[in-house]
Amino acid sequence: VQLVEAGGGVVQAGGSLRLSCAASGFDFSSNGMSWYRQAPGKEREFVAVVNNFGSATYYADPVKGRFTISRDNAKNTMYLQMNSLKPEDTAVYYCNWRTYWGQGTQVTVSS
Repeated sequence: VQLVEAGGGVVQAGGSLRLSCAASGFDFSSNGMSWYRQAPGKEREFVAVVNNFGSATYYADPVKGRFTISRDNAKNTMYLQMNSLKPEDTAVYYCNWRTYWGQGTQVTVSS
């Protein structure tokens, strides 16, 4: 199993970023996928989850209305569109499937 995140960077508050997670080594289209994040000095926390079809999603309260999780099963890729970013969104963002994690991608939001 391999999960590879991309798309992180530095953005000003109010800006947007789109993260991607390229998956391989398992039946991507049959499995739900999640995003998590870990801010400096804090525990890793849940951000969003999408079902295998992409038809059902669920978000953590801090990101509801600003982030959108989606997937393209033809490309074995999951996405996280992040809008109206805030400094408190600064963290390393991780792609997750079961017990597997990607290496993470850093998102830094400056005020």
